[in-house]
Amino acid sequence: MRVVKAVLDTNVVVSAHLKGEGQEALILELALSGRVQLVVSEALLEEYVGVLHRPRFDLDPVKIERSIQAIRKAALLVQPHKRLHITRDPDDNKVLECALEAGAEYVVTGNTRHFLKLFQNVKVIPSRQFLEILATLLE
Repeated sequence: MRVVKAVLDTNVVVSAHLKGEGQEALILELALSGRVQLVVSEALLEEYVGVLHRPRFDLDPVKIERSIQAIRKAALLVQPHKRLHITRDPDDNKVLECALEAGAEYVVTGNTRHFLKLFQNVKVIPSRQFLEILATLLE
C-alpha cells in the first residue's frame, strides 16, 4: 500500500480525543500506526496542545501529553519556509503551510468551508472522504 501524506487540522485531532472513536479517531490511529504519513510543524503541534488543554474539553493533561508525544514520534516534522495569507484565519494558513512544505497530498479538516478545495497540489477534504480514499488504496 502506498502511504499517503496528510496534515490533520486541529479540529480532527480534537474530535479524535473527545470522541475516542469514529472517523477522526480512526484517522489519528492510522497516522500513529504509520499507515498514513502524518505531517506536522511546531506551530501546528502548539495549536493542538493549546486547544486540547482548553478547560471546556476537560481532557486529562497526562493523556494529552502522551498523545502529543505519540504524534511527535509518528509524524514527519517540517519547518515551513513560506508564509501564506490564503485563508482569513492565520491558524488555517499554518495548516496549509505545513502541507505545502511536506508535499502532503491532503489536509483533513472538519471545516472545509474555511479552505479552498484545492490549493496548489493539496486537496482539502473532510474525514469521511479521506477514509474513502484510504479504503480504495487498501483494496
